[in-house]
Amino acid sequence: MKRRIFVKKTVGGAGAMSLAPTYLSASDAKNETNRPPVSKRLFKSEAVEQEIVRIKKDIVDPEISWLFENCYPNTLDTTVHFTEKHDELDSFIITGDINAMWLRDSTAQVWPYLHLADRDNQLKKLFVGLINRQAKCILIDPYANAFNFAASGSEWKSDLTEMKPELHERKWEIDSLCYPVRLSYNYWKQTDDKTPFNDHWLKAIKTIVNTFEEQQRKENKGPYHFMRLTEKQTDTVIGDGFGNPVKPNGLICSTFRPSDDATTFLYLIPSNFFALTSLRQIAEMVGQIFKNKPFINQCNELADTLEKSLKQNASANHLNYGKVYSFEIDGFGNRLYMDDANIPSLLALPYLSGIKADEDIYLNTRRFVLSKDNPWFFEGKAASGIGGPHVGAEMIWPMSIIMRAMTSNDDKEIIQCLRWLKNTHANTGFMHESFNKDNPERFSRKWFAWANTLFGELILKIHKERKHILNHVI
Repeated sequence: MKRRIFVKKTVGGAGAMSLAPTYLSASDAKNETNRPPVSKRLFKSEAVEQEIVRIKKDIVDPEISWLFENCYPNTLDTTVHFTEKHDELDSFIITGDINAMWLRDSTAQVWPYLHLADRDNQLKKLFVGLINRQAKCILIDPYANAFNFAASGSEWKSDLTEMKPELHERKWEIDSLCYPVRLSYNYWKQTDDKTPFNDHWLKAIKTIVNTFEEQQRKENKGPYHFMRLTEKQTDTVIGDGFGNPVKPNGLICSTFRPSDDATTFLYLIPSNFFALTSLRQIAEMVGQIFKNKPFINQCNELADTLEKSLKQNASANHLNYGKVYSFEIDGFGNRLYMDDANIPSLLALPYLSGIKADEDIYLNTRRFVLSKDNPWFFEGKAASGIGGPHVGAEMIWPMSIIMRAMTSNDDKEIIQCLRWLKNTHANTGFMHESFNKDNPERFSRKWFAWANTLFGELILKIHKERKHILNHVI
């Protein structure tokens, strides 16, 4: 994925489509929205509009309120392409300034609207359409991370892998198959609607589990390989496209991280925890909807293997922090101690993977990843937070600050995170992919819907659990 660092000098947005954000500075108008005009919004939900009004009335800080109104509906306003033909629902959701759909991003982008699905039939259709589209994508190629709307080809068609015209990019990431499970499972739990869970969906889910088993690499390297002609080391894969060697231990290999950067050691621990959660969810759904005992047993056996291996291998004693979770391991005893801003991450383990936020190993890990001993943690004049190799040194991702607040039980820490987010959007009214630790007007991606919607999700969580924080100027 190509990246540009923008230096904001003038008001005005840019991007792949006409609905890229138009910036109205916070100093000019705290109560004016930066949303597109109603007539140009791609998808409208009355329930979401009511939710914006409901939450905003309890936010005292005018800039936080303004950011929430801009960011929370950004996915619906600018990235959703929904169609309904002969009762066939389809939702293609682009990531923002890249005109393609990531399985990960598309789930995360709509996630903060899921609790409203029962209140708005059109919103409910949006979720069914996305479940349908994701199943279709998985059956096209379970190893791909990003897809085109149709078989239009890609700028990455020359990648040394098995590209198809429906693919935008073919980077194998465990989480790309976990996020659709998260969406399906939680849609089912929220609505009790079983209509999207048909034989086509089940075939896609079986493909997910089979792919996980292939990438355990018990007997061979499996069918997936990837190389790219590039000057960026993390955009290609060593070892003839298969990555560094691993010693099979039951974990699943992930050739790329959720940042779309190549892993160093292929057993990516946060993503394996996410896969464990997904397998348990699949087993529950299939058990109740399809009564398919052989497949249920397959899911549970793989989940049991993952759980056992994670208990044995995921954590080790750090020189300074006690027992912590490693970011990546290889089965030979080598470990990578770091964290990346993208989700799943070590910081986000309680958010996605059932790890308790007060667990000792997680608390030790949290202290480590939010310290200068994490090579991708940066402190600057503007903020402190985690970045990653994808954009480079000294660039903090708002996503990491949001996730720090989402996984915190400390009012002071949450308030500090809100202050950093409030002070680093470069007067655009939107979150960005990353910003310079000392100068937030140097940022990447003007239009990044996942980060925007995740900010909205944070405000919803604070409103539900710690409304008193929003009753003050941040």
